[in-house]
Amino acid sequence: MRKKDWKAKAKGLKKKIGKLTARVERAAGTTAAAVAGVAEAAVVKVKTAHAVSPLAPAGFPDLPVIDGVEFAAAAAGVRYKGRTDVMLVRLAPGTAIAGAFTRSSTRAACVLDAQAKLSTRVSAEGAAILVNSGNANAFTGAAGQASVDALTVAVGDKLGIPAARVFTSSTGVIGEPLPHDRIAAALDDLVGALSPDGIAGAAKAIMTTDTFPKGASAVIETDAGPIHIAGIAKGSGMIAPDMATMLVYIFTDAKIAPAVLQKMVSRQVDDSFNCITVDSDTSTSDALVMAATGTSPAAEIKDLRGKTAREFETALRGVMMDLAHQVVKDGEGATKFVEIRVTGAADAADAHRVAMSIANSPLVKTAIAGEDANWGRIVAAVGKSGARADRDLLSIRFGDILVAEKGWRNPDYSEAATSAYMKNQELVIGVDLGLGSAARTVWTCDLTHRYIDINADYRS
Repeated sequence: MRKKDWKAKAKGLKKKIGKLTARVERAAGTTAAAVAGVAEAAVVKVKTAHAVSPLAPAGFPDLPVIDGVEFAAAAAGVRYKGRTDVMLVRLAPGTAIAGAFTRSSTRAACVLDAQAKLSTRVSAEGAAILVNSGNANAFTGAAGQASVDALTVAVGDKLGIPAARVFTSSTGVIGEPLPHDRIAAALDDLVGALSPDGIAGAAKAIMTTDTFPKGASAVIETDAGPIHIAGIAKGSGMIAPDMATMLVYIFTDAKIAPAVLQKMVSRQVDDSFNCITVDSDTSTSDALVMAATGTSPAAEIKDLRGKTAREFETALRGVMMDLAHQVVKDGEGATKFVEIRVTGAADAADAHRVAMSIANSPLVKTAIAGEDANWGRIVAAVGKSGARADRDLLSIRFGDILVAEKGWRNPDYSEAATSAYMKNQELVIGVDLGLGSAARTVWTCDLTHRYIDINADYRS
C-alpha cells in the first residue's frame, strides 16, 4: 500500500475513533447523570425517611380517658406543610398543676413562663396546655416572650380562662422566631376538635425526630373508686439529665394537694428522666407538666404517707419510668437499649458520676453499636468520671458474665460468650466499685452513624 493510501486510511480510522469516543462519552455522561439522579433520590429518601426504631413498642398503648382532660391536634405549618404540629389540652376547673423543667441557662421563653406560672398550682378556673413542634422558640430574645404572650392570651380568650393558666411548650429548631400567628390561626380548629379521647393524636403532634409516639398509663384501685394516670412524651435526641430534655405531659383524675403532687413529681423525676441519656446534650426548651383534675371518686391524697398516696406515687413512678425508657429506645439511630448499673460507690453522687460517664462515653456507645465486648472502655469511663475508684476493687459484668475483677480480667472470661451477649437488643452493664453501699442505675442507647445523618440534616 502506498504511503498516501496509509495516511488516508489512518485519517479515516482516526475520524471513526473520534466518533466512537464521542458516543462513549455521551453514554457515560448519560449513565453518570442517571447514577447521580438515583443517588440524589436516595439521599432525599434517607433524609425524609422516618423508619421506626427497632426498639419501639408494638404500637401506641390504649390509654384511659382522664375525666376533665380534652385533647386536640392540628397542622399549623409551623415548619412543615401538612404535618400535625400543634396540640391543645383543656383542663377542668380546679385542676392542680405540677412540673419540672430543663435547667439550661439558655432555656426558652416558654419554659421561663411556665415556671413562673407554677406559683399558682391550683385555681377555680380551668387551665390549658398548648404545644408546638418544629420550632423551639429558644434564643429568640424579646420576640420569644412576645410569642408566648400572644399565644397564652389567644388560648385564654378562646377557652374563657386567664392567660396565667395557659402553659405553652415549643420544641424544634433553636434560634428562629416562632411563627405564632400560624398557631393562633389554628386555634378555632383545635378548640372545635377537643375530645376526651384525643390523646393519641396529641402524642403525634409533639414529635420532632421521634419515630413513634410515646404513651404510658396506670390505674390505682381504691375502696372509693379508681384513680387513673395517663402520660405522653416526645424525645429522641438532645437527651440528657437536668429535667427534662424532652416534653412530657402526665394527667390524672386524682384529688391531690398541689404541694403533694409537686413533691411526688420532683422526686420521681430524679430516678427516671434524670437517669437517661442519648447524647449528653441538655435541651433549652423542654418540660414535664402534670395535671390532676380531681374528678376521681377516690378520697383526696393530702400527704405522702397514706396507703393511697404510696400506691399512687408507685404508679406514677412506673408511668414516668416507662416514658423515660421509651425516649431512650427512640434515641436517634438507636439499635440497642442499655442499662448501666453502678453499685458499691462511696456515695450517691459518685454512683451517678460513674453511671453517666459510662452511659455518655462515645467509645462505649460505639462499641455497643458494633457489638464489640470492649470492656476496657468501661474501665476508662470509670477512671475519667472523677468519682472515687480503686482499680483493685473494681468488678465489671456484661449481663451475668463477670468480665473483670480485682484489677484484672476474670480468669474464666470467655470472649465468645461475651460477644454473643452483645448481640442482644437490650443489654445490662454492671459495675461494682467495692467502696461502699451507694448505687445508681441509668439508661442509654448505642451511638450509630444514623445519629450523624439525622443531626447533620436536622435543619434541611
